[in-house]
Amino acid sequence: MKTVKIALLGFGTVAQGTFNLLQDNANLIENRSGVTIEISKIFVRNPEKYSHITLPSTAKYVTNIDDIVNDESIDIVVELMGGTTFAKDCVESALKHGKSVVTANKDLLAVAGPYLFDLAYKNKVDLRFEASVLGGIPIIRTLYESLGGNHITELVGIMNGTTNFILSKMTEEGLSYGAVLKEAQDLGYAEADPTADVEGLDAARKLAILASISFNRRIFFEDVTVEGITKIDTEDISYGKEFGYNIKLIGIAKETSKGLSLNVYPAFVPLTHPLASVRGSYNAIYIKGNGIDDAMFYGRGAGSLPTGSSVVSDIMEVAKNIAFESTGRFKPFYFDQKNIYAPGKIQSSYYIRLAVDNKTGVLAKIATKLAEQKISVLSIVQRNKDPETAVLAIVTSKCPHSYILNLIDSFNSLRSVKEVSSVIRIMEA
Repeated sequence: MKTVKIALLGFGTVAQGTFNLLQDNANLIENRSGVTIEISKIFVRNPEKYSHITLPSTAKYVTNIDDIVNDESIDIVVELMGGTTFAKDCVESALKHGKSVVTANKDLLAVAGPYLFDLAYKNKVDLRFEASVLGGIPIIRTLYESLGGNHITELVGIMNGTTNFILSKMTEEGLSYGAVLKEAQDLGYAEADPTADVEGLDAARKLAILASISFNRRIFFEDVTVEGITKIDTEDISYGKEFGYNIKLIGIAKETSKGLSLNVYPAFVPLTHPLASVRGSYNAIYIKGNGIDDAMFYGRGAGSLPTGSSVVSDIMEVAKNIAFESTGRFKPFYFDQKNIYAPGKIQSSYYIRLAVDNKTGVLAKIATKLAEQKISVLSIVQRNKDPETAVLAIVTSKCPHSYILNLIDSFNSLRSVKEVSSVIRIMEA
């Protein structure tokens, strides 16, 4: 039985989950793959930090990346450090030295994925990245292989567990954003600096990767229009429930005759849609294709063992390819033109919350401004906040985003409108 030697770059949460699965399930992995996978080297900055972990006799810590890249006995480099500078240099060097690479680095792939895929093909090695998106959910290989015969028209998903935990808590317990964010940080769901999660950046990187595969375009992070959850208020969540919606941060990529749209934003999801019931730190992705119609994938989007599980699956696949001398078969295919649809032209229904003067005739003025923008009202709720102020919660018909921006300007020009408090998109059922 062939032995394939691997090296781990980094030894943090995901790397240790990968390490544990390779050790604990070694016999199972060997029987299923027909290959013995041996951990040879682990690159770390400070080996003393990991002195409490017992390594197999075959493995050792190294502090110089060249000890891995220049080691001809190592077949697979498993990059689990994160980042886009040193990690990119390491991956690039490994590929050029004829080593296959497995990575969970969504940040790197979102900014340099197409280049690295081309480099892997040029050097007749594999680059696999199942763990880079949605943790333990096997979505990358599903898109490439199981759904490879489908024309994908839309994918929409909850792609960040931290934000879904926050919004679920706000919905179920009526807590403020700030209070739930602190709880998420205390539980380890959110970093001390949660910007990447709560501003939608993490989800945007994942969407760029999935869209590249689904639509055969060279999609990068900067192609995605992004909006975070920091402005979501419990009052909006309450009105959303009344209208029949749950609030979620969604990533959505959609291809129509007008082009490809790529967006991450908080949206009200109809309670009838499967994504509305995804709670806590779980992730889910909903896919439409001309063969499968609709399909949804659900599971843990992060964590040591769930993400490590995806890393191990990639290692097994690459190891089998090495054993059969069949690496480098995957040739990335991309259309020449991205044809990205302008965000302002994307049509959606909207929820709008206004604080207005509690006077006769105000609602008529609001209706006039809506009519001027050719926007009709599907639902409206009015609540008296105090003798001087009323709150209007409005659900509009579908219209381009540019119409909504013009409408907000029109509302702000009215003396009777004290504040346009919230504007939230509504996802189609």
